[in-house]
Amino acid sequence: MVFIATLVCLIITAASLIAYFIKRRYNYWKRLGIPHDKPVFPYGSVKDYMTTRHARYVMQEYYDKYKNAGPFAGMYFFITPAILVLDLDLVKDILIKDFHNFSDRGMYTNEKDDPLSGHLFSLDGEKWRTMRNTVSPTFTSTPSGKMKFMFPTIVTVCDELLEVLSKSVEIDPVIEIKDLLARFTTDVIGTCAFGIECNSLKDPNVEFRVVGVKAFTKTRHGKIVEGLIFGFPNLAKKLGMRLIHDEIHEFFMRVVRETVEYREKNSIKRNDFMDLMIEMKNSGSGLTVEQIAAQAFIFFVAGYETSSMTMGFALYELARNQEIQDKLRAEINSCYEQHNGQFKYEAMSEMPYMEKVIKETLRKYPPSLALMRKCRNDYPTKNPKFIIPKGTILMIQADAIQNDPEIYPNPDKFDPERFSPEEVQKRHPMTWLPFGDGPRNCVGLRFGKMQINIGLSMLLRNYKFDCCEKTQIPLEFDIKNPLLSSKGGIYLRVEKIKQ
Repeated sequence: MVFIATLVCLIITAASLIAYFIKRRYNYWKRLGIPHDKPVFPYGSVKDYMTTRHARYVMQEYYDKYKNAGPFAGMYFFITPAILVLDLDLVKDILIKDFHNFSDRGMYTNEKDDPLSGHLFSLDGEKWRTMRNTVSPTFTSTPSGKMKFMFPTIVTVCDELLEVLSKSVEIDPVIEIKDLLARFTTDVIGTCAFGIECNSLKDPNVEFRVVGVKAFTKTRHGKIVEGLIFGFPNLAKKLGMRLIHDEIHEFFMRVVRETVEYREKNSIKRNDFMDLMIEMKNSGSGLTVEQIAAQAFIFFVAGYETSSMTMGFALYELARNQEIQDKLRAEINSCYEQHNGQFKYEAMSEMPYMEKVIKETLRKYPPSLALMRKCRNDYPTKNPKFIIPKGTILMIQADAIQNDPEIYPNPDKFDPERFSPEEVQKRHPMTWLPFGDGPRNCVGLRFGKMQINIGLSMLLRNYKFDCCEKTQIPLEFDIKNPLLSSKGGIYLRVEKIKQ
């Protein structure tokens, strides 16, 4: 009896301490006098996001509610206090002016137990700087840069896309373009990052495509456990916690290891991402196969999904706005004529309207809804009441900013002319952030835009896209996908254009 009584007392004591800790944690912003919503255990400020609605709508409401309450608002990600940055000047200071104090993202990494988590997107501190400097040369857009060498590869894959689309249209002109475009970008990045011909355009069930889908849909833990790992990273690391599913980890490690061994054994050079990684590995930099795999993993996962979704959203909007589609096609055809009927690398810089269409698509549908940073030292803002505490995670809600009617009037309207030089000049520079900004912007933004530009140019030159009975208006977004992804695909009527 004594043992049972003692055990009960210990359990009650432990439960009381945990309850006290959580209550104190949830009073964090109240004690500091920062505006915030009352948190709900265990979700904090994101209950609806976890249960019924997409994060875009939850965070848009939070942004709208507090955007005039101060430079930032408090929130809770599960039981972790975080900040939603609201003032655009503060956004600029965080991303650019005072970047040294906000250079980290505060993501969970465990290179020992979960090697693929040690990628450029998640690394912090000196490890991030070293890897950024290593990876950056792959994405240079200079005439002699590696991007130009990858251009013909993307065009070749796009030719395969046109071939597959042509056969599909003959059977049924109503096409689900989201999956088709994801297979295109899978083949592009599989070739450029791994030097492997994935052939997912011809066979949607190839391993690369299947595992790529699982990387977004198959998680190792539930969202609550992931939230606790995010909130207590040091403890999670001591416990050897991993985020990436075993199946995904084993696939990418095997593919990278085999690719590196094959290239080194046969002295193969392809002027691609993997070449650069192998060169660094053999230059005495200390780069390991595990580190190469982590960078290839994030290049693949981040690149194929974001680019395919942007292309899909662009075609969806062009189908709903035929006059914009016609104007863009005229520019594309003119560019082809200037280059003797071919699509050249230089042509991408000669299509200003294409640039506007892509920017407006990314404005309305930014693939990543928010930018995340971590404060390294206490940071005073212009308002003395609002001090950002050391170690706090900050969210910059790019999606909410880019769909704010006070910044972009009638934000639901698709209007590429928002990005005419005159209109851009009128706006704060931090009002368009699909790739972030400053030293920690998206390293692959030029590659992504090149991939999107080639795909849209070749598709629109050859096909007209229109809405049909199966076109979802308005689009519904997939709650399970952390990126902005349409639920149930995007169906459009596709008609071959006679040249």
